Amino acid sequence: MRTLSTFHGGVHPPQNKDESNRLPIAPAPLPARLIVPLRQHIGTPARPIVQPGDLVLKGQMIAQAAGPVSAALHAPTSGRVVALENHAVPHASGMPDLCVIIAADGEDRWMERQPIDYRNVDPATLGERLRDAGVVGLGGAVFPTHVKLDSGTQQKIHTLVVNGAECEPWITSDDMLMRERAGEIVEGIKIMAHMIQPEEVLIGIEDNKPEAIAAMRKACQGTNYEVVAVPTLYPTGGEKQLIKVLTGKEVPSGCRPPSIGVSCSNTGTAYTVHRALNHSEPVISRVVTMTGNVSKPQNFEVLIGTPIGEIVAQAGGAKADTRRYILGGPMMGFDLPSLEAPLVKSINCVIAVSDALFPTAPPVMPCIRCSRCAQSCPAELQPFELYWFAQSRNFEKARAYNLFDCIECGCCDYVCPSNIPLVSFFRFAKSEIFSIDRDKKAAEIARERFEFKEARIAREKQEKAAMLAKKQAQMKAAAAADPDAAAKKAAILAAVERAKARQVASDVPSGADQTTQSSEKP
Repeated sequence: MRTLSTFHGGVHPPQNKDESNRLPIAPAPLPARLIVPLRQHIGTPARPIVQPGDLVLKGQMIAQAAGPVSAALHAPTSGRVVALENHAVPHASGMPDLCVIIAADGEDRWMERQPIDYRNVDPATLGERLRDAGVVGLGGAVFPTHVKLDSGTQQKIHTLVVNGAECEPWITSDDMLMRERAGEIVEGIKIMAHMIQPEEVLIGIEDNKPEAIAAMRKACQGTNYEVVAVPTLYPTGGEKQLIKVLTGKEVPSGCRPPSIGVSCSNTGTAYTVHRALNHSEPVISRVVTMTGNVSKPQNFEVLIGTPIGEIVAQAGGAKADTRRYILGGPMMGFDLPSLEAPLVKSINCVIAVSDALFPTAPPVMPCIRCSRCAQSCPAELQPFELYWFAQSRNFEKARAYNLFDCIECGCCDYVCPSNIPLVSFFRFAKSEIFSIDRDKKAAEIARERFEFKEARIAREKQEKAAMLAKKQAQMKAAAAADPDAAAKKAAILAAVERAKARQVASDVPSGADQTTQSSEKP
C-alpha cells in the first residue's frame, strides 16, 4: 500500500456535492447560436481563420494555434459564421473579448474525421494533433496539453499524476465523468503515457468519491496504473499539493512539476486526449456542473460557446431569490458578468447563488495578525504579510515574500476572522507587478535600441575615419613612389582654382562692369 504524504495547511469547507451527483450526465440541447471566444487557454489567443458568411461543419477548425503556447478552436456544430466581434465572456474582469459567433443550422453535421493509431505515431506528431484538436487542461489552468506532454523539451518524466481529486465544494463534473466514462479516461491516460514514457502512473482521487474510485480501479485492470484514494482536504486538487501527497516530492518555489520529474494532468483532459486521437473529435464540449439555487442540479455535457443562461434553464431555471452566479467553485471561482457569456473550456461549474446558500459576508475588519491564514496556507506563505505589502503597494517586498507561489486557493479568505478578501489583494499585487515588469521590459528594449543606434553611428564614424586614413596613406605612398606626383597634384589644384576664378568672372553682370568703369574715371 502506498504511503501518502501531507502538505501544509488546508481547510475542510462544506462539500455540497450530493446535490448534483445523484443524476447521470445529460446532454444539453443544441443552442440556436454559439459564441466561441478566441482566448480559451493560457498563452497566445487562437487566430481566426473564418470570416462572417462562411459555412462551417461540426468539428471544423475556426481558429488556429498562434504560437508554441496556444491551441486551436473548432465549430461546436454546423452552421454559418455570422460575426467576428467582441462579446461578453466569462472572465473576472467583466470585459468583452473577440469571439466567433455561429448560427446553428440544426443539422449538427460533422466534418470528415480521421482517427489515428497513436501506437504507430511519434510523440511530436501526436503533440501537433493535440494542439490542432484544441486539447488543453480542463482542471482549471487550461494549459495547452501538447506543451505539457512534449518530451523533447523537458527533462525525463518519472511519474505521471492524473488528477481526479476535484476538491472544490459543489463541483462534481470530474466525479461523474469518472463514474460513467472511466474506460475512456484510461484510454487517454495510455496515450499520455505513450508520449512521455513515465515509470509510474498515479491516479489521485479524494476518498469522498467511492463510486469514482471503484470505476477507475476497474478500468485500470490489466495496466500498471495505480488508483490512490487520498484524504479529503481542500486544496488537495492543487497540482503541487496532489504531487506532494502522492509522491512525497515538493515542487520548488518558482518551478513547475517537470523540474522534479513529474507531469500532472486532469482526468477530464485525459478523456479529451482519447476523443481527439482515437475518434478525431476536437474539444467542442465539456461536462459542466449546474448546481446551487436551481430546481434540478445536475451535470450536463454542453457545447463550447453555449450561452450560460441556457445551461441554467436546462437545470430547471434559477429560483426567484437567486442574486448572482459563480463560475467555478466558491473558493476559487468568480462572479459571472452576464448570462449571455458563453461556456468556455475552463468552466467546470456554474453555481446559482442565493442568500440562504451563500450569506452576505460580514463587513471587513482590520487585520489582527492572528496567523490563521498562515496556518491554513498550502503554499506555506505568510498571507497577512503579503496583505500589508499589497495594501501599501510595496510590490517588490511582496515579490520577495514569494507572492507568485500563491495558488489563489482561498484558504486564507475562508479562515480570516476579519473577513479580509486576501486573495483579491494578492491578485491586485500580481497584476501590478506584471504591469511594472512589462513597463521595465519595454524601457529596457528602448534603451537597448538607443544604445545600438549610438554604437552603429560611432562605428560608422570610425569606419569612415579609417577609410580616409587609408586613402591618405595610399596617396602618400603613391607620392613617395612617384617624385612628380606632388607637382602634378599642385598643377591640377592650380588649374581647378583658375577654372573657379573664370567661372566667378563670367557670372558678373555686364551693367555692373560699366558702372565700375565709369566710377573709376578721373
